[in-house]
Amino acid sequence: MGVAGYSEMARLLGLDDVANKYVTIAKNMAVKWEEMANEGDHYRLAFDRKDTWSQKYNIVWDKMWNLNLFPNNVIEKEIKYYQTKQNPYGLPLDSRKEYTKSDWIMWTAAMAPDQNTFKKFIDPLYKYINETKTRVPISDWHHTDSGEWVGFKARSVIGGYWMQVLMNKVR
Repeated sequence: MGVAGYSEMARLLGLDDVANKYVTIAKNMAVKWEEMANEGDHYRLAFDRKDTWSQKYNIVWDKMWNLNLFPNNVIEKEIKYYQTKQNPYGLPLDSRKEYTKSDWIMWTAAMAPDQNTFKKFIDPLYKYINETKTRVPISDWHHTDSGEWVGFKARSVIGGYWMQVLMNKVR
């Protein structure tokens, strides 16, 4: 559980002072992360790796719970940048290889500001599932350029495909 999770748990227990402490820590950490990872039009894969990028799929929790930890429209900047990195069968996980994790694409898509942008992420994923020649139960790890299966099959992480539904239920 992250700092924000501890904060929410403390609030539920009536420990508002503890909750406020952790919210402050989390917000300060998010500001520091943004400063260190900022690459102009996106954020780096790692602080020391210039000219890199990666899906920041875990920021979906910031959006889902309306924590607003990340300043300066981090999510919007990343979503816009990812659209320039799409391949025929989805968004690569990061700048190192063309493979991806489809459940994390769905987490990323759930951060989209509107349905049209959401579809820009899920349509290539649908194309992969529909067109791949590798006929294993849905693999969550595949190549975004060829649609070839990398390794996993029929794993429970495919439940991550329902992230948008979960977000809609929470709101």
